[in-house]
Amino acid sequence: MTVRAVLFDFSGTLFRLEQDESWLDDLTDDFGYGWDPEAQAELMRRMTAPVGQVAELPAEYQDAWERRDLDPRLHRKVYLEVLRRSGVTEQQAESLYGRLVDPDCWTPYPDTVEVLRRLHAAGIRIAVISNIAFDIRPAFERLGVAELIDEVVMSYVEGAIKPDPKLFLRACERLEVAPEQALMVGDSREADGGAADVGCRVGIVDPTPTSERPDALLSVLADHDIRV
Repeated sequence: MTVRAVLFDFSGTLFRLEQDESWLDDLTDDFGYGWDPEAQAELMRRMTAPVGQVAELPAEYQDAWERRDLDPRLHRKVYLEVLRRSGVTEQQAESLYGRLVDPDCWTPYPDTVEVLRRLHAAGIRIAVISNIAFDIRPAFERLGVAELIDEVVMSYVEGAIKPDPKLFLRACERLEVAPEQALMVGDSREADGGAADVGCRVGIVDPTPTSERPDALLSVLADHDIRV
């Protein structure tokens, strides 16, 4: 069946949170040394991992972790605790969290704009479906492509988290396409792969640094015979 719509994940798919070197300049270990690149990379992974618990948390934070993408208040509470338990000071945790929820701090993948423009020009409908607790639309506005996206479906607005089928079905309904006519592109087989349960095709990309992934979005479209 011809693909009439493409559904994209946000984090690790269209954009990636990549720190400016200055973000972590004042991080030091117990001996006063700066964090090494591996430790910095692990910290960023904990801030953006799509699934799985990224740090050991006390019982009082378990509900907040499980429901973090449904409630901005819980999202803030649990991620500040994750950062503190990762060895970050209170002040630095506040600063890093502020960047996590600032759409201007997210970097688009090299082919994000091109893919969105090509799909739009080809008449293929576009939705973004994200497990997120803050408004990601300004990230697309900053790139000048917000008008190319037909629907933005965010978990904290919808009251559901991928892989809940409700999100995929709602996106397809709003795009006026059958699930069988849609391709879901994301970086998590567990979360984004849930689209297959409602009949969508699924394409998975690797959430590597943007400098290492120049054309994965174009490639996954070609893999599903979408040549735009």
